[in-house]
Amino acid sequence: MEKKAGGKLKVERRAVWMLKALLCSYIITGILLLVLTLLLYKLGLSEENVNAGIILIYVISSFAGGFVIGKLAGLRKFLWGLLAGILYFALLILISFGIYHSLQSEAMDLLTTFLLCAGGGMLGGMVS
Repeated sequence: MEKKAGGKLKVERRAVWMLKALLCSYIITGILLLVLTLLLYKLGLSEENVNAGIILIYVISSFAGGFVIGKLAGLRKFLWGLLAGILYFALLILISFGIYHSLQSEAMDLLTTFLLCAGGGMLGGMVS
């Protein structure tokens, strides 16, 4: 009976780690998007610059989430970081779908974004 309770506690603790990592990722995303908006307003950035900024924000945010969960997990950091990056991307897609009721990107753009988020999270886990 204790093993089941201990296993359940372990799963709950890991879920809390993941929530902390994703919360960190989305806080950083929000801050960096505000900075990008300010730069767009003040400097009149081109569409290419804004798109590059958004991609950079995705990578930085997923890196931060991977770093946080890597620090919390201690073992298999790169896998935890990879999972954090994948979940970060999944939430981005769900939020986008909830707002627009469709996916606004082409398949190759989605695949690229997925790979950048997953890779950024994995790299963050490896660095932690």
